[in-house]
Amino acid sequence: MSVVLDASIELQATSSPDEVAAVIGAVYKQVLGNPHVMESERLVTAESQLADGTLTVREFVRAVAQSAFYRRRYFETCAPYRFVELNFKHLLGRAPQSQAELSQHICLCVEQGYDAEIDSYIDSDEYQEKFGENIVPYYQGAKTRLGQSQLGYNRTLSLYQGYAGVDSAFKASRLVEAIATNSSSKAAVPGTGGRVAGYKDATEKTFKILVKGSKFDSPRRISTTEYIVPGNRMTPQIQRIHRAGGSIVSITEVA
Repeated sequence: MSVVLDASIELQATSSPDEVAAVIGAVYKQVLGNPHVMESERLVTAESQLADGTLTVREFVRAVAQSAFYRRRYFETCAPYRFVELNFKHLLGRAPQSQAELSQHICLCVEQGYDAEIDSYIDSDEYQEKFGENIVPYYQGAKTRLGQSQLGYNRTLSLYQGYAGVDSAFKASRLVEAIATNSSSKAAVPGTGGRVAGYKDATEKTFKILVKGSKFDSPRRISTTEYIVPGNRMTPQIQRIHRAGGSIVSITEVA
């Protein structure tokens, strides 16, 4: 069984061409979830800019995460919770910590769009403190530390699929139940991929959306309203809420 290691790769001003190539490969592996990248899918211009020093590793990470490659595999084909939990994994090197974090990012993506959701990780204080401008994001929390929550440790390992695992092979969230109930999952790491926990697909679950603002049946009425929505209708429902001028307070799992 393979294990996660907290280890960093940093681009230096004196890095050789081979070392730059290693950094580029590490970014693709981490941000894209360990895929096979064909030559036609490589970001040739961004790679050249990284190599000549006009682009930092952080900006190269942004370019990869906002690429058509990433969008196709994780935004367009995955359940909303899976997309967000993988953004945490790929860009901050950890699992989401709470339902509030998941809800915040789902709402951000609906309200401001895909690029804004990606930017929110890369422009965060957390990213800057962990990786700065020239360290490739890597998995954090794979080793227990004083003061670190065991929940975060287990969840990070639950997202990890082993050295050969490919994130795009799984479209359903692995953590939606554990996070919604603030419970722990068994820390198990697959050696060759496979589902770690027996959580249902987010599309099979039911969620409560708490909304403050206009009601659909009467735009002049302002109130706090709860909507019970199946997972496979959550994104359209959120879009309807915002079109009606409502403000989402929280999203929680109810069944």
